[in-house]
Amino acid sequence: MKISIIIPTYNEEGRIVKLLDYLQQHAGTENYEIIVVDGQSTDHTAKKVREAGFPCLVSSKKGRAAQMNAGAEYTDGEILYFVHADTIPPKTFIQDIHNAISKGHESGCYRFAMNSNKWLLKINSWFTRFNRLICRGGDQTLFVKREVFQKLDGFKDYEIMEDFELIRRLRYRNTFTVMQKDVIVSDRKYQNNNYLKVNLINLVIFTMFICGASHETMVHAYRNLIHETRF
Repeated sequence: MKISIIIPTYNEEGRIVKLLDYLQQHAGTENYEIIVVDGQSTDHTAKKVREAGFPCLVSSKKGRAAQMNAGAEYTDGEILYFVHADTIPPKTFIQDIHNAISKGHESGCYRFAMNSNKWLLKINSWFTRFNRLICRGGDQTLFVKREVFQKLDGFKDYEIMEDFELIRRLRYRNTFTVMQKDVIVSDRKYQNNNYLKVNLINLVIFTMFICGASHETMVHAYRNLIHETRF
């Protein structure tokens, strides 16, 4: 089964080529494709991607959900694999996904580990081994069979919590899995905001999400609470 690797970007000129080279190297001769979907970056992300020999779409709408949906529509793999630009999947990601599919899982993700030795961040990482919605997030990457993604109409048009929202619907099918290997995730959010602040904000927004707050309310709260580069 062909895997379509879809990477949404916004101002990632400093790291995107390294990720693309890594994915290509470890995908080897497997049946796959890689597409970057840029959210109208103000730096040279799209240019660097194309100069490195990879396709890059520029989304007509900024936002990871819109960008990942555009990437899914553009590609043709039977399996979609969504990877954030500041993450590094395990070297065995192709084999891991195929193994999960062969066991009957229609979707899934990895655990994550921060690229930091701070013990507080290690606590965050440890909890991602559990298959609970509160332990999830887009940084852990996400694979999903295309037929399932299409049946669920993909990501909702959210600016935040788009991964949680889709994963919640995927979990209702009882075929979601957490692969017990680590994606390495940048700790840049914690560099721009202190640890306690980030975790408190995450808890507030997740609680709002679970309690049914409107997307507009969650976005307003998030924008006013955290220093983030994704908008």
